[in-house]
Amino acid sequence: MDFLKKHYEKVLLGVVLLGLAVAAALLPWMISSERDSEHAKSEEIINRPIKALESLNLSNVANLIQRASTPMSLDFSTSNKLFNSFPWQKMPDGTLKKIMHGNEIGIGAMVVTKITPLYTTFTLDSVMTNDSGARYIIVVAREAGSRLGKKTAPASLNEKNKEGFTIREVKGSPDNPTELTLELTDTGERASLGNGKPFRRADGYMADLKYPPENKSWNNQRVNAQIRGVAGEDYNIVAIATNEVVLSAKSNYKKTSIPFNPGP
Repeated sequence: MDFLKKHYEKVLLGVVLLGLAVAAALLPWMISSERDSEHAKSEEIINRPIKALESLNLSNVANLIQRASTPMSLDFSTSNKLFNSFPWQKMPDGTLKKIMHGNEIGIGAMVVTKITPLYTTFTLDSVMTNDSGARYIIVVAREAGSRLGKKTAPASLNEKNKEGFTIREVKGSPDNPTELTLELTDTGERASLGNGKPFRRADGYMADLKYPPENKSWNNQRVNAQIRGVAGEDYNIVAIATNEVVLSAKSNYKKTSIPFNPGP
């Protein structure tokens, strides 16, 4: 105890020096540890995982681009009446008719009420036999074209006939055949006919037309027929099909197709 009392300052100084030595020995390790910690924190900040950006919604922009690429169409003649008022047409009976769409009068108001096929019919009428063989009497009835009416055409097997056919085959007895096969000259089509079994094909059409604004009608009209007095204009029928009639204006040759819409 006396030693400690006499030399406690030296002992205390020794303890302090020992602590300083230990601290000095531990200082490089502490610096390295602190450096590693700071480096780890910087790496965490710099190399943090990046969240992918969500896909951009460009639908509004695409709609705007589409609208901008589509030219605006302004109708100042039919639907817009700020600068173009509805015209009025005086009808033959003195009444006034408002023209709202442009087809209330004139060729646009023409209506096809009926289209009727015009047939060419081949009928076996009788058979004549003589020393040169059998001759077949065929009646050709034409409803269309320039050769209208019925004509009797005698013909033998493989004999070309001026009425537009050739008999290519005779079935059954030559003097009492069950069936004849004809080859039509204009199309090369084969047609079969026998007793009570004629053959027919549509070679044209005729039409019934009506013009409601003036209550006019033209029935059984064929190609080249004239339609007079449609809002002061005359027309020629230039074509008739199963679903339309084509008219040509006499003043300027402008053609107009009138559709046929049969009811149910």
